[in-house]
Amino acid sequence: MTTILVIEDELDIREIILDILYEEGYIVQGAENGEIGLKLVAENIPDLIICDVMMPKVNGYEVLKKTREQSQTATIPFVFLTAKSTREDLREGMNLGADDYLTKPFTRDELLQAISSRIQKQAIVEQKTQEKLEALRGNITLSLPHQLRTPLNGIMGLSQLLIEDFQEMEADEVQESLVDINHSAQRLYKLVSNFLLYADLEILLHHPERLQSFLKGTVNHPNLIIQNIIEKLLETYPKRQADIILKLGNNNRLNFSEAIFRKILEELLENALKFSQEGTPIKIMTRKAHSDYYLEVRDQGEGMSAEKIANLEIYQEFDRSRYEQQGLGLGLVIVQRLMNLIEGDFQINSIPKQGTVIQLRFTTERTENS
Repeated sequence: MTTILVIEDELDIREIILDILYEEGYIVQGAENGEIGLKLVAENIPDLIICDVMMPKVNGYEVLKKTREQSQTATIPFVFLTAKSTREDLREGMNLGADDYLTKPFTRDELLQAISSRIQKQAIVEQKTQEKLEALRGNITLSLPHQLRTPLNGIMGLSQLLIEDFQEMEADEVQESLVDINHSAQRLYKLVSNFLLYADLEILLHHPERLQSFLKGTVNHPNLIIQNIIEKLLETYPKRQADIILKLGNNNRLNFSEAIFRKILEELLENALKFSQEGTPIKIMTRKAHSDYYLEVRDQGEGMSAEKIANLEIYQEFDRSRYEQQGLGLGLVIVQRLMNLIEGDFQINSIPKQGTVIQLRFTTERTENS
């Protein structure tokens, strides 16, 4: 059943709309002003909002702006009710993200047609989104066995060698095999962790309470965390020490979980190390601008085509036949999803064989309840 929230300060108009919608089989809620309307949106996210423009306390433009700012409510179809219909009024509402306008007085048919049109368009959008998710699940299902098998084969083969030839092997040969087994095990652990995290992120999108718990926390010293992650990665890539170029600006306090920030950085920095050659620079730069914190990771590695970047939406590994990948596609999808959840910006600029530039913007104004 479709739930519709009607925010209208004139009692007679509000009750007429609610009665019409109730008779049509919709689940309806009414609010006498924008302040109450926003509370109802937060308590029970509706499928569509009908909202008067001119109201006391919180007007319709403010209600629209606040709903569009929240990831959980940003895509709710929004229909304005207004006694004014000047070009300026329409433009202001449309610029904020309104889907339609109804000018008072309106007929029953006009009201129902506007609602039906918006609900149908939203259903098409949701269907396309679901199709993308199904394509993504299909690609993950096909790639998972191969990705898991590669490190698992290394573990099984080397451990079997140790079992069969241990007595004849020199100590340094045993040590080398054990190191290789450990590296394969770590790769396998990361692959499984990423697949599980991706599955969890899909679930979180449909459970606002769990999502808020997942996001809760603060990042007090992001620059220090970047340095810590680089030090840890250089244990695996010791020959790349001289390639790292750090230009870190002022720190900003970020209002989301430190674990999220670490995961984003680990994926991006490890990809930069993994897919660029020793002796080529990797630049990590941060800066503070107004209330935002910017991070840029720049390498001169394999690079990606525009088509491959676009295919992040449906997770495809890049050139597996030519260049072995270790979860690059899914790692970047996870970064993209996490940046969306924390209401940040994520951009990739890349040229094949020349390198990749990844730019992130973290807003410091995000609240824990957003």
